[in-house]
Amino acid sequence: MTVHTVAVPADNPVFGQTTSAFASFGYSAAVRAHGLLFIAGTIGRRADGTIPDTVEEQTEIAVRKIEEILRLENLDTSALVDVTSYHVDIRRHLPGFVEAKQRLVKAPYPTWTIIGVSGLASPGLLVEIRATAAYPDASR
Repeated sequence: MTVHTVAVPADNPVFGQTTSAFASFGYSAAVRAHGLLFIAGTIGRRADGTIPDTVEEQTEIAVRKIEEILRLENLDTSALVDVTSYHVDIRRHLPGFVEAKQRLVKAPYPTWTIIGVSGLASPGLLVEIRATAAYPDASR
């Protein structure tokens, strides 16, 4: 089995200084195996490391980071096959998340599971999104 780790360059404008989290927490942004790309949970932390107050902005940043990881692998959001999002205070923030998601994610839609959680890695984070994409050439 061939496994390939996808590295986000330290100077990536979408991730900015947040790329340090990969080394600090000991994980990869994404891993390619068996024709699939497994994207680690992404959060809505801005490139300068700050956390927006709104779930809409956090959702947009997290989706843009997923798009950037897909771009690094010559894919786009149409390659997404499965997505899971984790939400703090889900009943309060779900409407804003759905509004942002509908604006950013277009057909063909992946499966999507939405889970409420009591908290995420840093105070102020409201949403985290992990995803799996499929390569058009499954032999990759």
